[in-house]
Amino acid sequence: MINRVGVVGCGQMGAGIAEVCARSGLDVLVTDEGPGGLKRGRDRIDVSFARAVKAGKVTAEDAQAALARITFTESLDDFADRELVIEAVAEIEEVKASVLARLDEIVTAPDAILASNTSSFPIMRLGTSTTRPAQVLGVHFFNPVPVLKLVEVIPSLATSDETVKRAEEFVASLGKTAVVAPDRAGFVVNSLLIPYLLAAIRMAESGFAAPEAIDDGMVLGCAHPMGPLRLSDLIGLDTVKAAAEAMYAEFKEPLYTPPALLLRMVEAGRLGRKTGRGFYEYATV
Repeated sequence: MINRVGVVGCGQMGAGIAEVCARSGLDVLVTDEGPGGLKRGRDRIDVSFARAVKAGKVTAEDAQAALARITFTESLDDFADRELVIEAVAEIEEVKASVLARLDEIVTAPDAILASNTSSFPIMRLGTSTTRPAQVLGVHFFNPVPVLKLVEVIPSLATSDETVKRAEEFVASLGKTAVVAPDRAGFVVNSLLIPYLLAAIRMAESGFAAPEAIDDGMVLGCAHPMGPLRLSDLIGLDTVKAAAEAMYAEFKEPLYTPPALLLRMVEAGRLGRKTGRGFYEYATV
């Protein structure tokens, strides 16, 4: 049973992963880039717990107990005793591989699992950045992590059966459902989702329909809980772009090509909710 978890990166995804692990009684260690990143991550977690208490999803006492199980550190060296470390850094393959390589040097337990929360990059390539590819796999949570129940578990060709089993048990201990996905860019969910989001962006780009009309059509006409452009804003337009590029690089399918509008919005820093502006405008925390 995994009890000591590390999370590298405390953005939207890392903060959410840390929160659900702490709420499930695990000892959680979190790091981010510099004290500013750690403070923003801590603030995200505090705000999320406050919302959960206000909504009656957790008591104030349980929230305080969970927060007490999260330790923040500026040093990756402190992760030496972790049984499972999940990297949740920027969706840039070289950055993720570098973090996993460093963790490989630091984490001492011979059976420790090194996991990536990547939404698109093949795990085999990430695993070969370490000396223990049999203990590397993808553990892909979905945003918002405290709400969504699915986690994709992605083994590479080198990942051991024991590692997969322990990862599935870990996911179950969080009250979530694990789906084992193939090690191909996009896995299961994004292989379906990304072409849908890109089609909506192309529709807005061409002037075929306004963003509100596109989203209302899917929410009110198809009973989707959120329209594709609002969902893209929630995911982060930079993440949508990275996933699309990774899938196009692997499959060379034109439907995976990021539209020019998406590229320009990312270049302009209009990334969605996390920056306060994407297809819509948002109040930032």
